[in-house]
Amino acid sequence: MKIRRLKKEDIPALARLYVQFWNEESSLVRMEETFARLKEDPDYIFLVADVDEEITGSLMGIICEELYGECRPFMVIEDVIVDREFREQGIGSALMREIEAYAVSRNCNYIIFVSEQERTDAVPFYRSLGYAPNSYRGFKKRLGKQSTRSLP
Repeated sequence: MKIRRLKKEDIPALARLYVQFWNEESSLVRMEETFARLKEDPDYIFLVADVDEEITGSLMGIICEELYGECRPFMVIEDVIVDREFREQGIGSALMREIEAYAVSRNCNYIIFVSEQERTDAVPFYRSLGYAPNSYRGFKKRLGKQSTRSLP
């Protein structure tokens, strides 16, 4: 197994992984367009686990800037997934360790992420990596298409 950055040719395999997690199809065209736009941005990192040239896991990290204290950045992790057939083989841990190393290299103060409440199996996994639920409560609101307004 190797952990490496996502490549354009990995996108169909990544879309298949996402179906396992969200049970919905992704637009390959939109995925490719978005990836083309973000792949050179150092604030976005897309990692995949590659086992014998098969994409078996993935995650995304986003570096965000702070405007208080020492103004150190932090990282948000999203879209963590490991193929059902490859779970409990160290793939998720390897992905998380690699993204943490990147966050350290970018001087991040901390990493945050949310996990769906019904994913009770994820809690022991994240705890084993040193993450602990905190006293904050995560909130999420899906937004529909709205008119675009610019701020003054």
